[in-house]
Amino acid sequence: MSATIRQLLVIGAALFAATTAAMAQNYPSRPVRFVVPYAPGGSTDTLARSMAIKLSELLGQQVVVDNRPGANGDIGMTIVARAPADGYTIVLGYIANLGIGPSLYDKMPYDPVKDFASITQVAGASNIFVTHPSLPAKNFKEFIAYTKANPKKVSFATAGVASVGHLTGELLNDMAGIDMLHVPYKGSGQAITDLVGGHIKVMISGMASTLPHVRSGKLNGIVTTGIKRTPATPDIPTIAETYPGFESSSWFGVLAPAGTPKPIVTRLNADIHKSLQDAAVAKRLAAVGFEITYGTPEEFAAYIKSEIKKWAKVVKASGAKPD
Repeated sequence: MSATIRQLLVIGAALFAATTAAMAQNYPSRPVRFVVPYAPGGSTDTLARSMAIKLSELLGQQVVVDNRPGANGDIGMTIVARAPADGYTIVLGYIANLGIGPSLYDKMPYDPVKDFASITQVAGASNIFVTHPSLPAKNFKEFIAYTKANPKKVSFATAGVASVGHLTGELLNDMAGIDMLHVPYKGSGQAITDLVGGHIKVMISGMASTLPHVRSGKLNGIVTTGIKRTPATPDIPTIAETYPGFESSSWFGVLAPAGTPKPIVTRLNADIHKSLQDAAVAKRLAAVGFEITYGTPEEFAAYIKSEIKKWAKVVKASGAKPD
């Protein structure tokens, strides 16, 4: 390499560093788009909107929630993976997209590790089995007995193929020796509407979107999927109380396109944590079953990698396949 080329490379690197520093110093100078890869009304949407108002105050610019549902979240995730790496497009990623998808599909339109800059994990939550009151089974024991007596006649709705709800149902089929049929929707919102209307009888969903209906008596909450009971639903048992070792919880985190300048990632990490610590936000999220989590960008990136390995084993053992 000639001295001239080396000098040009050094100058180019210096200019890039200066541009990046200036970009980060002025960030944000316009609204930030917060992509939710699912339809309005679901747990992911509830979490994003709870954060967005306080985050707007902290950033000094409006954080606009942009629902981009479809393909079990892959459409929204792909939009962000291909967006400019300038901090003005972020996404609320979900376990189904980041942890499960790589093992379920032979090919995905994005790489959960390479195509994103991890910002922070933000929350975890147990899922919940909810049923329409017209279903004869009123508790988990009765539900298992009813399902065993009616093989292939009990369908469970979820937010989509490869969602945590889908795999949770498949795992329960395996551990309990039952045969429920999966009915995937394009998001939680329409599924909940159909469930409340009695068009479907069973759903496995995040608590944020279903607990209000359970508390109003429109739906029955019969069991949760975490390793222990949640503060939001202390009277609802876990599957693990009947089938020891069963656990299937959700987690959520914020990401930006790969290559987003580190100072911007650091700023977003700090302000997102502050938004979650806001008393009103924390209270609202706790009431619908979210458990707030924090961490560095590096910790979240490592966690995603570990979850991909974990769910690869679960997908193989459950035999779950894309519809």
